[in-house]
Amino acid sequence: MIKVFRNWFHRYFSDEQAVLLGVLLVLGFTAVLTLGGMLAPVLAGLVLAFLMQGAVNGLERIGVPHTGAVWLVFLIFIGILMAILLVLLPLLWQQLFTLFNELPRMLRDWQDLLLLLPERYPQLITDEQVLRGIDSARGELGRLGQVMLSFSLSSLPILMNAVIYLVLVPILVFFFLMDRKQIGRWFRSYLPQERTLITQVALEMNRQIANYIRGKAIEILICAVVAYFSFALMGLNYAMLLALLVGFSVVVPYVGAVVVTVPIALIGFFQWGWGDQFIYLMVVYAILQALDGNVLVPLLFSEAVNLHPVVIICAVLLFGGLWGFWGIFFAIPLATLFKAVLDAWPRGNPQIETADSL
Repeated sequence: MIKVFRNWFHRYFSDEQAVLLGVLLVLGFTAVLTLGGMLAPVLAGLVLAFLMQGAVNGLERIGVPHTGAVWLVFLIFIGILMAILLVLLPLLWQQLFTLFNELPRMLRDWQDLLLLLPERYPQLITDEQVLRGIDSARGELGRLGQVMLSFSLSSLPILMNAVIYLVLVPILVFFFLMDRKQIGRWFRSYLPQERTLITQVALEMNRQIANYIRGKAIEILICAVVAYFSFALMGLNYAMLLALLVGFSVVVPYVGAVVVTVPIALIGFFQWGWGDQFIYLMVVYAILQALDGNVLVPLLFSEAVNLHPVVIICAVLLFGGLWGFWGIFFAIPLATLFKAVLDAWPRGNPQIETADSL
């Protein structure tokens, strides 16, 4: 057993660069796991800087100086942020509380519909099953009310954290964009001169993560905007809130679209019933998801993610459980990073090692 372990260790960790890369990965993930809460503004600033770096590079390619390009992109970012804070958030907040106030009426309508089922299908559903389902729904609604009440009572610390984010994150984004080369040189100064493996993995990681973040942000924006105008033209209630859910549903592959179907179908049903409008709504939503998966994604992502669906789902579950929303958002590029590390990891020749041991 010791000999087998020694041969395996010598095969995969005999290269000095491989050991250094392994140490850097362990330190990086340990820092995120233990200090992720405190470093959250820095991580958010890095993500936003990744999103805007492409625009800065594009302006520099057409002759705009680096400082001017950074300032122009940063001012556009501030304008978009102010529009979100002053226009989008109040509208979403209003629709969310309107929906919360409408929940008791929806529950009564749902109760009346459920009470008709035992009469129509007595062999499949009994009155006791319906009453248990209604009691369970009422309990969930009561717990939701308690959550909303506790959120409103404890909203002051959350508002303070939001203010801190609104101040720190734009400042960090500006310096990440302005001093990107200086930060990169400072970090590389602590690495050894011979770092071919680290450079290879870093280039692969930068290409994959930058491509994924920018593409996914554009995909979220396009899906949300198209969904909002589609729902608004159909007269669907809470169009902005549902469009936001549709936009964020693309973050979780395979699962997000199915999960968001439930609130869209429920709100459409309570508004129109089993009518033609409800059928049109579901057809429009199905077309949006089909266009996203078959047209938008191939256009946005320059390189296909060569990962099995099982690997993607496992990565979403693992990193989502560790880091919440950001873990779900970065699940695919992190899984791709691990794949790039495994593909680039140097391996000794097991036949030579076996011959040497004889």
